[in-house]
Amino acid sequence: MLDFSVIHSSPFYELAILLGLAAVLGFVGSLLRQPMIVSFIAAGVLAGPSGLDLVRYHDNIDLLAELSVAVLLFVVGLKLDFKLIKTLGWVSLATGLGQVLFTSVFGFAIGLALGFDLVTSTYVAVALTFSSTIIIIKLLSDKKEVDSLHGRIAIGFLIVQDLVVVFAMIVLSSLGVGAQTDSHGSDDYFQILSVFGYGLLALLLVLLFIHFLAQRLVARVARSPELLIIFAMSWAVLLAALGHYLGFSKELGGLLAGMSLASTHFRDSIVARLSSLRDFLLLFFFIALGTQLNLQELSAQSLPAIIFSLFVLIGNPLIVLVIMGLMGYRKRTGFLAGLTVAQISEFSLIFMAMGVSLGHVNKESLGLVTLVGLITIALSVYMITYSQALYKFCEPVLCFFEKKNPWREISGSASSQEANFFELVLVGLGRYGGSIANHLHDDGISFLGVDFNPDSVSSWRGRGFNVIYGDACDQEFFSGINLESVKWVVSALPQHDLGLTHEDPRLVLMSALKARGYRGRIAVSAHHESEVGELKKKGADLIFLPFQDAAERAVERLQEANQIGQ
Repeated sequence: MLDFSVIHSSPFYELAILLGLAAVLGFVGSLLRQPMIVSFIAAGVLAGPSGLDLVRYHDNIDLLAELSVAVLLFVVGLKLDFKLIKTLGWVSLATGLGQVLFTSVFGFAIGLALGFDLVTSTYVAVALTFSSTIIIIKLLSDKKEVDSLHGRIAIGFLIVQDLVVVFAMIVLSSLGVGAQTDSHGSDDYFQILSVFGYGLLALLLVLLFIHFLAQRLVARVARSPELLIIFAMSWAVLLAALGHYLGFSKELGGLLAGMSLASTHFRDSIVARLSSLRDFLLLFFFIALGTQLNLQELSAQSLPAIIFSLFVLIGNPLIVLVIMGLMGYRKRTGFLAGLTVAQISEFSLIFMAMGVSLGHVNKESLGLVTLVGLITIALSVYMITYSQALYKFCEPVLCFFEKKNPWREISGSASSQEANFFELVLVGLGRYGGSIANHLHDDGISFLGVDFNPDSVSSWRGRGFNVIYGDACDQEFFSGINLESVKWVVSALPQHDLGLTHEDPRLVLMSALKARGYRGRIAVSAHHESEVGELKKKGADLIFLPFQDAAERAVERLQEANQIGQ
Protein backbone atom coordinates (compact mmCIF):
# COMPACT_ATOMS: atom_id res chain seq x y z
CA MET A 1 0.00 0.00 0.00
CA LEU A 2 1.30 3.44 -0.90
CA ASP A 3 2.09 5.87 1.92
CA PHE A 4 -0.44 8.70 1.85
CA SER A 5 0.38 10.05 5.31
CA VAL A 6 1.20 13.50 3.89
CA ILE A 7 -2.20 13.70 2.21
CA HIS A 8 -3.97 12.77 5.45
CA SER A 9 -2.12 15.46 7.41
CA SER A 10 -4.53 18.12 6.15
CA PRO A 11 -8.14 18.05 4.84
CA PHE A 12 -7.06 20.55 2.19
CA TYR A 13 -4.43 18.12 0.86
CA GLU A 14 -7.03 15.37 0.80
CA LEU A 15 -9.48 17.57 -1.09
CA ALA A 16 -6.76 18.51 -3.59
CA ILE A 17 -5.89 14.89 -4.37
CA LEU A 18 -9.57 13.94 -4.68
CA LEU A 19 -10.19 16.75 -7.16
CA GLY A 20 -7.10 15.73 -9.14
CA LEU A 21 -8.23 12.10 -9.20
CA ALA A 22 -11.73 13.12 -10.34
CA ALA A 23 -10.24 15.32 -13.10
CA VAL A 24 -8.05 12.49 -14.41
CA LEU A 25 -10.88 9.94 -14.40
CA GLY A 26 -13.23 12.54 -15.87
CA PHE A 27 -10.81 13.06 -18.76
CA VAL A 28 -10.62 9.32 -19.37
CA GLY A 29 -14.41 9.14 -19.23
CA SER A 30 -14.75 11.96 -21.76
CA LEU A 31 -12.51 10.05 -24.17
CA LEU A 32 -14.91 7.11 -23.80
CA ARG A 33 -17.88 9.50 -24.19
CA GLN A 34 -19.14 8.68 -20.74
CA PRO A 35 -21.00 11.19 -18.52
CA MET A 36 -19.25 12.56 -15.47
CA ILE A 37 -21.47 10.52 -13.12
CA VAL A 38 -19.66 7.34 -14.12
CA SER A 39 -16.23 8.95 -13.68
CA PHE A 40 -17.15 10.47 -10.32
CA ILE A 41 -18.42 7.18 -8.88
CA ALA A 42 -15.27 5.49 -10.19
CA ALA A 43 -13.22 8.19 -8.42
CA GLY A 44 -15.09 7.47 -5.19
CA VAL A 45 -14.50 3.72 -5.46
CA LEU A 46 -10.82 4.25 -6.25
CA ALA A 47 -10.44 6.70 -3.35
CA GLY A 48 -12.36 4.43 -0.98
CA PRO A 49 -11.26 1.54 1.23
CA SER A 50 -11.49 -0.90 -1.68
CA GLY A 51 -9.00 1.21 -3.65
CA LEU A 52 -6.31 3.66 -2.53
CA ASP A 53 -8.08 4.45 0.78
CA LEU A 54 -7.50 8.18 0.39
CA VAL A 55 -10.43 9.50 2.41
CA ARG A 56 -9.95 10.12 6.11
CA TYR A 57 -11.93 13.31 6.64
CA HIS A 58 -15.31 11.73 5.94
CA ASP A 59 -17.26 14.47 7.73
CA ASN A 60 -16.05 17.10 5.26
CA ILE A 61 -16.97 14.98 2.24
CA ASP A 62 -20.34 14.08 3.74
CA LEU A 63 -21.15 17.73 4.43
CA LEU A 64 -20.39 18.70 0.82
CA ALA A 65 -22.41 15.68 -0.34
CA GLU A 66 -25.45 16.81 1.67
CA LEU A 67 -25.06 20.33 0.30
CA SER A 68 -24.91 18.93 -3.25
CA VAL A 69 -28.18 17.00 -2.83
CA ALA A 70 -29.93 20.09 -1.45
CA VAL A 71 -28.74 22.19 -4.41
CA LEU A 72 -29.64 19.46 -6.93
CA LEU A 73 -33.19 19.17 -5.63
CA PHE A 74 -33.45 22.96 -5.42
CA VAL A 75 -32.63 23.15 -9.16
CA VAL A 76 -35.20 20.41 -9.86
CA GLY A 77 -37.77 22.34 -7.85
CA LEU A 78 -37.05 25.47 -9.89
CA LYS A 79 -38.27 23.61 -12.97
CA LEU A 80 -41.49 22.43 -11.31
CA ASP A 81 -43.77 25.39 -11.77
CA PHE A 82 -47.26 24.68 -10.38
CA LYS A 83 -48.62 25.52 -13.85
CA LEU A 84 -46.38 22.89 -15.42
CA ILE A 85 -48.88 20.04 -15.56
CA LYS A 86 -51.15 22.15 -17.79
CA THR A 87 -48.39 22.39 -20.39
CA LEU A 88 -47.74 18.64 -20.57
CA GLY A 89 -49.32 16.85 -23.49
CA TRP A 90 -51.26 13.62 -23.14
CA VAL A 91 -48.43 11.78 -24.85
CA SER A 92 -45.90 12.84 -22.21
CA LEU A 93 -48.27 12.08 -19.36
CA ALA A 94 -49.34 8.69 -20.70
CA THR A 95 -45.82 7.64 -21.64
CA GLY A 96 -44.22 8.92 -18.44
CA LEU A 97 -46.80 7.44 -16.08
CA GLY A 98 -47.02 4.21 -18.09
CA GLN A 99 -43.25 3.72 -17.95
CA VAL A 100 -43.14 4.46 -14.21
CA LEU A 101 -45.99 2.02 -13.51
CA PHE A 102 -44.52 -0.73 -15.71
CA THR A 103 -41.00 -0.40 -14.29
CA SER A 104 -42.10 -0.26 -10.66
CA VAL A 105 -44.50 -3.23 -10.91
CA PHE A 106 -42.22 -5.54 -12.87
CA GLY A 107 -39.12 -4.33 -11.01
CA PHE A 108 -40.86 -5.22 -7.73
CA ALA A 109 -41.70 -8.68 -9.08
CA ILE A 110 -38.10 -9.23 -10.20
CA GLY A 111 -36.86 -8.17 -6.76
CA LEU A 112 -39.11 -10.69 -5.03
CA ALA A 113 -38.06 -13.41 -7.49
CA LEU A 114 -34.41 -12.70 -6.65
CA GLY A 115 -35.11 -13.20 -2.96
CA PHE A 116 -35.23 -9.60 -1.73
CA ASP A 117 -37.72 -8.66 0.99
CA LEU A 118 -40.79 -6.48 0.35
CA VAL A 119 -39.23 -3.19 1.46
CA THR A 120 -35.99 -3.66 -0.49
CA SER A 121 -37.91 -4.79 -3.60
CA THR A 122 -40.09 -1.69 -3.34
CA TYR A 123 -37.13 0.66 -2.99
CA VAL A 124 -35.21 -0.92 -5.88
CA ALA A 125 -38.31 -0.95 -8.11
CA VAL A 126 -38.99 2.75 -7.50
CA ALA A 127 -35.31 3.64 -7.97
CA LEU A 128 -35.33 1.96 -11.39
CA THR A 129 -38.14 4.23 -12.64
CA PHE A 130 -36.04 7.43 -12.69
CA SER A 131 -34.06 8.38 -15.79
CA SER A 132 -31.28 10.96 -15.85
CA THR A 133 -32.57 14.27 -17.20
CA ILE A 134 -29.04 15.74 -17.15
CA ILE A 135 -27.54 12.96 -19.26
CA ILE A 136 -30.44 12.72 -21.73
CA ILE A 137 -30.68 16.44 -22.44
CA LYS A 138 -26.89 16.61 -22.84
CA LEU A 139 -26.90 13.77 -25.38
CA LEU A 140 -29.92 15.14 -27.27
CA SER A 141 -28.28 18.57 -27.36
CA ASP A 142 -25.03 17.13 -28.71
CA LYS A 143 -26.99 15.44 -31.48
CA LYS A 144 -29.17 18.55 -32.05
CA GLU A 145 -32.32 16.47 -31.40
CA VAL A 146 -33.85 18.47 -28.57
CA ASP A 147 -36.43 19.98 -30.95
CA SER A 148 -37.13 16.74 -32.81
CA LEU A 149 -40.44 15.00 -32.18
CA HIS A 150 -38.92 12.17 -30.17
CA GLY A 151 -36.72 14.62 -28.28
CA ARG A 152 -39.66 16.79 -27.26
CA ILE A 153 -41.68 13.77 -26.16
CA ALA A 154 -38.72 12.43 -24.18
CA ILE A 155 -38.23 15.74 -22.37
CA GLY A 156 -41.97 15.77 -21.64
CA PHE A 157 -41.99 12.43 -19.89
CA LEU A 158 -38.76 13.32 -18.07
CA ILE A 159 -40.75 16.16 -16.52
CA VAL A 160 -43.39 13.61 -15.51
CA GLN A 161 -40.64 11.56 -13.88
CA ASP A 162 -39.49 14.66 -11.98
CA LEU A 163 -43.02 15.01 -10.60
CA VAL A 164 -42.90 11.36 -9.55
CA VAL A 165 -39.57 12.09 -7.82
CA VAL A 166 -41.27 14.82 -5.79
CA PHE A 167 -44.08 12.47 -4.79
CA ALA A 168 -41.65 9.66 -3.93
CA MET A 169 -39.56 12.00 -1.76
CA ILE A 170 -42.66 13.15 0.12
CA VAL A 171 -43.81 9.57 0.74
CA LEU A 172 -40.31 8.50 1.76
CA SER A 173 -40.01 11.39 4.20
CA SER A 174 -43.33 10.52 5.83
CA LEU A 175 -42.46 6.83 6.05
CA GLY A 176 -39.15 7.72 7.66
CA VAL A 177 -40.74 9.44 10.63
CA GLY A 178 -41.43 6.24 12.49
CA ALA A 179 -38.00 4.87 11.62
CA GLN A 180 -36.26 7.77 13.35
CA THR A 181 -37.68 7.07 16.79
CA ASP A 182 -37.55 4.21 19.25
CA SER A 183 -40.96 4.99 20.68
CA HIS A 184 -44.07 3.01 19.89
CA GLY A 185 -47.82 3.28 19.70
CA SER A 186 -49.48 6.64 20.18
CA ASP A 187 -46.13 8.50 20.27
CA ASP A 188 -45.38 7.30 16.72
CA TYR A 189 -48.77 8.42 15.46
CA PHE A 190 -48.41 11.77 17.19
CA GLN A 191 -44.99 12.31 15.57
CA ILE A 192 -46.27 11.33 12.14
CA LEU A 193 -49.23 13.71 12.47
CA SER A 194 -46.99 16.49 13.70
CA VAL A 195 -44.63 16.08 10.74
CA PHE A 196 -47.57 16.09 8.33
CA GLY A 197 -48.81 19.21 10.06
CA TYR A 198 -45.42 20.87 9.74
CA GLY A 199 -45.30 19.81 6.10
CA LEU A 200 -48.70 21.32 5.36
CA LEU A 201 -47.68 24.49 7.20
CA ALA A 202 -44.45 24.69 5.17
CA LEU A 203 -46.40 24.17 1.92
CA LEU A 204 -48.89 26.89 2.92
CA LEU A 205 -46.07 29.31 3.70
CA VAL A 206 -44.42 28.51 0.35
CA LEU A 207 -47.71 29.19 -1.49
CA LEU A 208 -48.11 32.50 0.35
CA PHE A 209 -44.47 33.35 -0.45
CA ILE A 210 -45.05 32.58 -4.14
CA HIS A 211 -48.21 34.69 -4.29
CA PHE A 212 -47.17 37.75 -2.33
CA LEU A 213 -43.40 38.01 -2.10
CA ALA A 214 -41.36 35.79 -4.46
CA GLN A 215 -41.43 37.89 -7.64
CA ARG A 216 -40.79 41.23 -5.93
CA LEU A 217 -38.06 39.87 -3.67
CA VAL A 218 -36.17 38.06 -6.42
CA ALA A 219 -36.52 41.05 -8.76
CA ARG A 220 -34.91 43.21 -6.11
CA VAL A 221 -32.12 40.72 -5.44
CA ALA A 222 -31.50 40.10 -9.16
CA ARG A 223 -30.18 43.64 -9.62
CA SER A 224 -26.88 42.14 -8.51
CA PRO A 225 -26.01 38.83 -10.25
CA GLU A 226 -23.64 37.91 -7.41
CA LEU A 227 -26.32 38.56 -4.79
CA LEU A 228 -28.82 36.48 -6.78
CA ILE A 229 -26.58 33.41 -6.52
CA ILE A 230 -25.92 33.96 -2.81
CA PHE A 231 -29.64 34.39 -2.18
CA ALA A 232 -30.54 31.27 -4.18
CA MET A 233 -27.96 29.14 -2.36
CA SER A 234 -28.92 30.47 1.07
CA TRP A 235 -32.64 29.95 0.35
CA ALA A 236 -32.02 26.37 -0.79
CA VAL A 237 -29.89 25.46 2.23
CA LEU A 238 -32.14 27.32 4.68
CA LEU A 239 -35.29 25.45 3.63
CA ALA A 240 -33.36 22.18 3.45
CA ALA A 241 -32.22 22.71 7.05
CA LEU A 242 -35.73 23.72 8.09
CA GLY A 243 -37.14 20.59 6.48
CA HIS A 244 -34.69 18.43 8.40
CA TYR A 245 -35.47 20.24 11.68
CA LEU A 246 -39.24 19.83 11.27
CA GLY A 247 -38.92 16.10 10.62
CA PHE A 248 -39.24 15.83 6.87
CA SER A 249 -36.05 15.48 4.87
CA LYS A 250 -33.46 18.00 3.70
CA GLU A 251 -34.22 16.80 0.17
CA LEU A 252 -37.88 17.76 0.43
CA GLY A 253 -36.92 21.11 1.93
CA GLY A 254 -34.65 21.77 -1.05
CA LEU A 255 -37.45 20.86 -3.44
CA LEU A 256 -39.86 23.26 -1.72
CA ALA A 257 -37.23 26.01 -1.92
CA GLY A 258 -36.92 25.52 -5.67
CA MET A 259 -40.66 25.31 -6.22
CA SER A 260 -41.14 28.57 -4.28
CA LEU A 261 -39.05 30.41 -6.90
CA ALA A 262 -40.21 28.44 -9.95
CA SER A 263 -42.93 30.92 -10.87
CA THR A 264 -40.59 33.93 -10.92
CA HIS A 265 -39.19 35.43 -14.11
CA PHE A 266 -35.64 34.76 -12.91
CA ARG A 267 -35.76 30.98 -12.49
CA ASP A 268 -33.98 30.26 -15.78
CA SER A 269 -31.21 32.65 -14.83
CA ILE A 270 -30.83 30.97 -11.43
CA VAL A 271 -30.78 27.51 -13.01
CA ALA A 272 -28.15 28.58 -15.55
CA ARG A 273 -25.92 30.10 -12.87
CA LEU A 274 -26.28 27.20 -10.43
CA SER A 275 -25.81 24.39 -12.97
CA SER A 276 -22.01 24.44 -12.85
CA LEU A 277 -21.99 24.69 -9.05
CA ARG A 278 -24.49 21.81 -8.86
CA ASP A 279 -22.29 19.62 -11.06
CA PHE A 280 -19.21 20.45 -9.00
CA LEU A 281 -20.90 19.68 -5.68
CA LEU A 282 -22.39 16.46 -7.01
CA LEU A 283 -18.82 15.24 -7.37
CA PHE A 284 -18.69 14.92 -3.59
CA PHE A 285 -21.98 13.03 -3.39
CA PHE A 286 -20.67 10.44 -5.82
CA ILE A 287 -17.27 10.33 -4.10
CA ALA A 288 -19.01 9.80 -0.76
CA LEU A 289 -21.14 7.11 -2.38
CA GLY A 290 -18.13 5.43 -3.98
CA THR A 291 -16.19 5.34 -0.72
CA GLN A 292 -19.06 3.38 0.87
CA LEU A 293 -18.93 0.66 -1.77
CA ASN A 294 -17.04 -2.51 -1.08
CA LEU A 295 -15.87 -4.17 -4.28
CA GLN A 296 -16.09 -7.64 -2.75
CA GLU A 297 -19.69 -7.03 -1.71
CA LEU A 298 -20.46 -5.58 -5.14
CA SER A 299 -19.17 -8.71 -6.84
CA ALA A 300 -21.74 -10.72 -4.90
CA GLN A 301 -24.44 -8.44 -6.37
CA SER A 302 -23.28 -8.90 -9.96
CA LEU A 303 -26.01 -11.36 -11.04
CA PRO A 304 -28.94 -9.30 -9.66
CA ALA A 305 -27.32 -6.15 -11.09
CA ILE A 306 -27.08 -7.71 -14.56
CA ILE A 307 -30.73 -8.86 -14.41
CA PHE A 308 -32.00 -5.44 -13.30
CA SER A 309 -29.76 -3.72 -15.87
CA LEU A 310 -31.16 -5.82 -18.72
CA PHE A 311 -34.65 -5.01 -17.47
CA VAL A 312 -33.90 -1.27 -17.59
CA LEU A 313 -32.01 -1.40 -20.91
CA ILE A 314 -34.68 -3.46 -22.68
CA GLY A 315 -37.89 -3.21 -20.66
CA ASN A 316 -38.06 0.57 -20.29
CA PRO A 317 -37.62 1.35 -24.02
CA LEU A 318 -40.03 -1.46 -24.85
CA ILE A 319 -42.91 -0.08 -22.78
CA VAL A 320 -42.39 3.42 -24.24
CA LEU A 321 -42.42 1.88 -27.73
CA VAL A 322 -45.68 0.03 -26.96
CA ILE A 323 -47.44 3.08 -25.47
CA MET A 324 -46.42 5.41 -28.28
CA GLY A 325 -47.38 2.84 -30.89
CA LEU A 326 -50.86 2.56 -29.36
CA MET A 327 -51.15 6.36 -29.38
CA GLY A 328 -50.52 6.52 -33.13
CA TYR A 329 -46.79 7.19 -33.44
CA ARG A 330 -44.46 5.47 -35.84
CA LYS A 331 -42.12 2.78 -34.59
CA ARG A 332 -39.07 4.93 -35.23
CA THR A 333 -40.30 7.80 -33.05
CA GLY A 334 -41.25 5.40 -30.26
CA PHE A 335 -37.92 3.59 -30.50
CA LEU A 336 -35.79 6.76 -30.35
CA ALA A 337 -37.85 8.19 -27.49
CA GLY A 338 -37.68 4.86 -25.65
CA LEU A 339 -33.89 4.78 -25.75
CA THR A 340 -33.79 7.86 -23.53
CA VAL A 341 -35.16 5.87 -20.53
CA ALA A 342 -32.67 3.01 -20.87
CA GLN A 343 -30.74 4.07 -17.77
CA ILE A 344 -31.35 5.06 -14.17
CA SER A 345 -30.69 8.44 -12.68
CA GLU A 346 -28.63 10.18 -10.04
CA PHE A 347 -31.98 10.46 -8.24
CA SER A 348 -32.09 6.68 -8.05
CA LEU A 349 -28.91 6.77 -5.98
CA ILE A 350 -30.14 9.65 -3.84
CA PHE A 351 -33.42 7.81 -3.26
CA MET A 352 -31.60 4.67 -2.12
CA ALA A 353 -29.21 6.72 0.04
CA MET A 354 -32.24 8.23 1.79
CA GLY A 355 -33.55 4.72 2.39
CA VAL A 356 -30.22 3.73 3.95
CA SER A 357 -30.17 6.81 6.22
CA LEU A 358 -33.72 5.99 7.40
CA GLY A 359 -32.82 2.39 8.10
CA HIS A 360 -35.25 0.98 5.54
CA VAL A 361 -32.62 -0.72 3.37
CA ASN A 362 -29.00 -1.73 3.83
CA LYS A 363 -25.84 -0.54 2.09
CA GLU A 364 -25.79 -3.69 -0.05
CA SER A 365 -29.02 -2.53 -1.70
CA LEU A 366 -27.48 0.89 -2.34
CA GLY A 367 -24.46 -0.86 -3.87
CA LEU A 368 -26.75 -2.94 -6.08
CA VAL A 369 -28.55 0.11 -7.47
CA THR A 370 -25.22 1.93 -7.92
CA LEU A 371 -23.90 -0.99 -9.95
CA VAL A 372 -27.09 -0.98 -12.05
CA GLY A 373 -26.57 2.75 -12.54
CA LEU A 374 -23.00 2.31 -13.74
CA ILE A 375 -24.01 -0.43 -16.19
CA THR A 376 -27.12 1.25 -17.62
CA ILE A 377 -25.65 4.75 -17.84
CA ALA A 378 -22.48 3.52 -19.52
CA LEU A 379 -24.37 1.45 -22.11
CA SER A 380 -27.28 3.82 -22.73
CA VAL A 381 -24.87 6.62 -23.67
CA TYR A 382 -23.75 4.58 -26.67
CA MET A 383 -27.34 3.48 -27.39
CA ILE A 384 -28.49 7.09 -27.66
CA THR A 385 -25.36 8.31 -29.44
CA TYR A 386 -25.67 5.62 -32.13
CA SER A 387 -29.47 5.47 -32.08
CA GLN A 388 -29.85 5.63 -35.87
CA ALA A 389 -27.65 2.60 -36.49
CA LEU A 390 -29.32 0.74 -33.62
CA TYR A 391 -32.75 1.48 -35.07
CA LYS A 392 -31.69 0.24 -38.49
CA PHE A 393 -30.47 -3.00 -36.89
CA CYS A 394 -33.69 -3.52 -34.86
CA GLU A 395 -36.15 -2.25 -37.49
CA PRO A 396 -37.16 -5.67 -38.91
CA VAL A 397 -38.63 -6.74 -35.54
CA LEU A 398 -40.29 -3.41 -34.70
CA CYS A 399 -43.22 -3.63 -37.13
CA PHE A 400 -45.43 -5.03 -34.35
CA PHE A 401 -45.19 -1.73 -32.48
CA GLU A 402 -46.67 0.45 -35.23
CA LYS A 403 -50.28 0.75 -36.25
CA LYS A 404 -51.21 0.40 -39.92
CA ASN A 405 -52.22 4.04 -39.76
CA PRO A 406 -49.82 5.97 -37.47
CA TRP A 407 -52.12 8.95 -37.67
CA ARG A 408 -50.21 11.30 -35.37
CA GLU A 409 -47.29 11.49 -37.79
CA ILE A 410 -49.01 10.99 -41.13
CA SER A 411 -50.84 14.29 -40.81
CA GLY A 412 -48.56 16.96 -42.22
CA SER A 413 -45.88 14.51 -43.31
CA ALA A 414 -44.60 13.69 -46.74
CA SER A 415 -47.02 10.80 -47.24
CA SER A 416 -49.99 13.13 -46.73
CA GLN A 417 -48.91 15.59 -49.41
CA GLU A 418 -50.12 15.63 -52.97
CA ALA A 419 -47.56 14.74 -55.61
CA ASN A 420 -46.47 18.37 -56.02
CA PHE A 421 -43.48 19.19 -58.19
CA PHE A 422 -40.72 21.23 -56.65
CA GLU A 423 -37.36 22.35 -57.99
CA LEU A 424 -35.71 22.20 -54.62
CA VAL A 425 -36.13 20.44 -51.27
CA LEU A 426 -34.74 22.35 -48.28
CA VAL A 427 -34.11 20.18 -45.23
CA GLY A 428 -33.84 22.04 -41.93
CA LEU A 429 -35.57 25.36 -41.17
CA GLY A 430 -33.52 26.66 -38.25
CA ARG A 431 -31.75 30.00 -38.29
CA TYR A 432 -29.61 29.17 -41.32
CA GLY A 433 -32.18 27.12 -43.20
CA GLY A 434 -34.91 29.65 -42.43
CA SER A 435 -32.83 32.45 -43.98
CA ILE A 436 -32.28 30.33 -47.10
CA ALA A 437 -36.03 29.67 -47.28
CA ASN A 438 -36.84 33.39 -47.15
CA HIS A 439 -34.34 34.20 -49.93
CA LEU A 440 -35.64 31.35 -52.10
CA HIS A 441 -39.18 32.64 -51.65
CA ASP A 442 -38.14 36.22 -52.49
CA ASP A 443 -36.46 34.97 -55.70
CA GLY A 444 -39.58 33.05 -56.75
CA ILE A 445 -37.99 29.58 -56.54
CA SER A 446 -40.47 26.82 -55.73
CA PHE A 447 -39.28 24.64 -52.91
CA LEU A 448 -40.49 22.17 -50.32
CA GLY A 449 -39.32 22.79 -46.75
CA VAL A 450 -38.75 19.93 -44.32
CA ASP A 451 -38.28 20.21 -40.56
CA PHE A 452 -38.51 17.85 -37.57
CA ASN A 453 -39.92 20.46 -35.16
CA PRO A 454 -43.77 20.34 -35.29
CA ASP A 455 -44.06 23.91 -33.97
CA SER A 456 -41.69 25.18 -36.64
CA VAL A 457 -43.68 23.36 -39.34
CA SER A 458 -46.94 24.96 -38.13
CA SER A 459 -45.32 28.40 -38.03
CA TRP A 460 -43.97 28.19 -41.58
CA ARG A 461 -47.27 26.85 -42.90
CA GLY A 462 -49.07 29.73 -41.24
CA ARG A 463 -46.94 32.06 -43.36
CA GLY A 464 -48.01 30.26 -46.55
CA PHE A 465 -44.88 28.16 -47.19
CA ASN A 466 -44.93 24.59 -48.49
CA VAL A 467 -43.47 22.85 -45.43
CA ILE A 468 -43.89 19.32 -44.13
CA TYR A 469 -42.88 17.51 -40.99
CA GLY A 470 -40.10 14.98 -41.42
CA ASP A 471 -36.83 13.71 -40.03
CA ALA A 472 -34.12 13.50 -42.67
CA CYS A 473 -32.32 10.90 -40.56
CA ASP A 474 -35.22 8.55 -41.21
CA GLN A 475 -34.22 6.33 -44.15
CA GLU A 476 -37.91 5.91 -45.07
CA PHE A 477 -38.67 9.62 -45.22
CA PHE A 478 -37.93 10.27 -48.91
CA SER A 479 -40.13 7.38 -50.04
CA GLY A 480 -43.08 9.75 -49.62
CA ILE A 481 -41.64 12.62 -51.71
CA ASN A 482 -41.77 12.88 -55.48
CA LEU A 483 -38.12 13.50 -56.39
CA GLU A 484 -38.50 13.41 -60.20
CA SER A 485 -38.63 17.19 -60.64
CA VAL A 486 -36.23 18.03 -57.81
CA LYS A 487 -32.98 19.55 -59.08
CA TRP A 488 -31.44 20.26 -55.68
CA VAL A 489 -31.74 18.82 -52.19
CA VAL A 490 -30.24 21.32 -49.77
CA SER A 491 -29.32 20.33 -46.23
CA ALA A 492 -29.27 23.07 -43.61
CA LEU A 493 -29.43 20.57 -40.77
CA PRO A 494 -27.87 21.42 -37.41
CA GLN A 495 -24.66 19.50 -36.87
CA HIS A 496 -23.96 17.57 -33.68
CA ASP A 497 -20.68 17.62 -31.81
CA LEU A 498 -19.67 14.04 -32.52
CA GLY A 499 -17.67 14.70 -35.66
CA LEU A 500 -18.26 13.26 -39.12
CA THR A 501 -19.49 9.77 -38.19
CA HIS A 502 -21.94 7.45 -39.92
CA GLU A 503 -24.59 8.92 -37.53
CA ASP A 504 -24.09 12.40 -39.03
CA PRO A 505 -27.47 13.56 -40.38
CA ARG A 506 -25.87 14.84 -43.59
CA LEU A 507 -24.41 11.42 -44.38
CA VAL A 508 -27.68 9.71 -43.49
CA LEU A 509 -29.51 12.12 -45.79
CA MET A 510 -27.18 11.47 -48.74
CA SER A 511 -27.38 7.73 -48.18
CA ALA A 512 -31.18 7.83 -48.17
CA LEU A 513 -31.26 9.87 -51.40
CA LYS A 514 -28.87 7.44 -53.07
CA ALA A 515 -31.06 4.51 -51.99
CA ARG A 516 -34.08 6.22 -53.59
CA GLY A 517 -32.24 6.61 -56.91
CA TYR A 518 -32.16 10.39 -56.73
CA ARG A 519 -30.32 11.84 -59.75
CA GLY A 520 -30.31 15.52 -58.86
CA ARG A 521 -27.66 17.46 -57.00
CA ILE A 522 -27.05 17.73 -53.26
CA ALA A 523 -25.83 20.70 -51.21
CA VAL A 524 -24.89 20.47 -47.55
CA SER A 525 -23.52 22.88 -44.98
CA ALA A 526 -20.36 22.38 -42.92
CA HIS A 527 -18.77 24.29 -40.08
CA HIS A 528 -15.25 23.04 -40.73
CA GLU A 529 -13.26 23.07 -43.96
CA SER A 530 -11.69 19.76 -42.95
CA GLU A 531 -15.04 18.06 -43.65
CA VAL A 532 -15.35 19.29 -47.24
CA GLY A 533 -13.31 16.52 -48.89
CA GLU A 534 -15.10 13.70 -47.07
CA LEU A 535 -18.55 15.17 -47.75
CA LYS A 536 -17.78 15.39 -51.47
CA LYS A 537 -16.64 11.76 -51.46
CA LYS A 538 -19.97 10.80 -49.91
CA GLY A 539 -21.95 12.50 -52.68
CA ALA A 540 -22.24 16.21 -51.93
CA ASP A 541 -22.04 18.43 -55.04
CA LEU A 542 -21.86 21.74 -53.20
CA ILE A 543 -20.59 22.53 -49.70
CA PHE A 544 -21.76 25.65 -47.87
CA LEU A 545 -19.44 27.07 -45.21
CA PRO A 546 -21.84 29.48 -43.45
CA PHE A 547 -19.27 31.34 -41.34
CA GLN A 548 -16.72 31.66 -44.15
CA ASP A 549 -19.40 32.55 -46.71
CA ALA A 550 -20.83 35.20 -44.38
CA ALA A 551 -17.34 36.66 -43.81
CA GLU A 552 -16.66 36.84 -47.55
CA ARG A 553 -20.03 38.52 -48.15
CA ALA A 554 -19.34 41.02 -45.36
CA VAL A 555 -16.04 42.01 -46.99
CA GLU A 556 -17.78 42.31 -50.40
CA ARG A 557 -20.38 44.65 -48.93
CA LEU A 558 -17.70 46.78 -47.34
CA GLN A 559 -15.90 47.01 -50.68
CA GLU A 560 -19.16 47.80 -52.47
CA ALA A 561 -19.70 50.64 -50.01
CA ASN A 562 -16.23 52.01 -50.93
CA GLN A 563 -15.09 51.73 -47.34
CA ILE A 564 -11.98 49.63 -47.82
CA GLY A 565 -9.68 48.37 -50.57
CA GLN A 566 -10.08 51.48 -52.71
